[in-house]
Amino acid sequence: MTRFEGGLIVPRDPSKADRLKELLPIEIGILGGSGNYDPAFVENTVEVKVYTPYGNPSDFYVLGTMRGRKVAFLARHGRGHKIPPHKINYRANIWGFKTLGVKRIIASSACGILQPEKIKVGEFVIADQLFDRTFGQRADTFFDGGVVAHVAFKQPFCPELRKVIIDTAKEINYKVHEKGTYVAINGPRFSTTAESLFYHKMGFDIIGMTAYPEAILAREAELCYALIALPTDTDIHEEEEVSVEVVIQNMQKNVERVRKLLYEVIPKIPKERNCKCGQALEAAYF
Repeated sequence: MTRFEGGLIVPRDPSKADRLKELLPIEIGILGGSGNYDPAFVENTVEVKVYTPYGNPSDFYVLGTMRGRKVAFLARHGRGHKIPPHKINYRANIWGFKTLGVKRIIASSACGILQPEKIKVGEFVIADQLFDRTFGQRADTFFDGGVVAHVAFKQPFCPELRKVIIDTAKEINYKVHEKGTYVAINGPRFSTTAESLFYHKMGFDIIGMTAYPEAILAREAELCYALIALPTDTDIHEEEEVSVEVVIQNMQKNVERVRKLLYEVIPKIPKERNCKCGQALEAAYF
């Protein structure tokens, strides 16, 4: 028994209903983070609204093809960055991808650097671990009554999908960190100096506001989820005040590089999954 049933898909332009039928089901979902709102790399697109039991996702999903694969793009904060991280309807976003048939999600997001001696602005971090500091302020499960499930989360990011991204980044000569612990804070404020120093001393590598609960919700939905983290600022230095201006400037410099990486990654993703993400619920029901 699963909870992932239902969801109405409606094309924004009714004349594209036939094209929508051709595209479904979608294979791969792409979550665009801060500054990455334009799905220009998706071809022959259809915009759709997905109705979910949890309300509206962040925006219309943009469906189409990329390098011969069927993809769905969603701007996490909505186009124009209208939704702050603590107000994103994460459950609706993930449910929408599931409704479209998506099996894998590649997310990108800006982040701060907590270990500046080894990570630099402009490099990519393909996180392998996650530490939640959102303090229970976000709806982070689909199993909140009726059906109860406790999902294993030892590896919060899909190892198979991570490997494809890492190997591809190396092939195109991107500086990429193969591991990194992402600490998720609630936001929307940035950290205090004391908080940043604490995270630094704990050995966390990067800090952001969106990977949780995206990662756990994707796991509950039995979707593969991997994160391309884009360091935009040095969070740890007291003398370097983090600002939206700095984050946006550095993020914009990386947008085209992210798109290039996605363009190379998408066709290399195996058609069949060989990870355990698709069986996450088999031993989870209480």
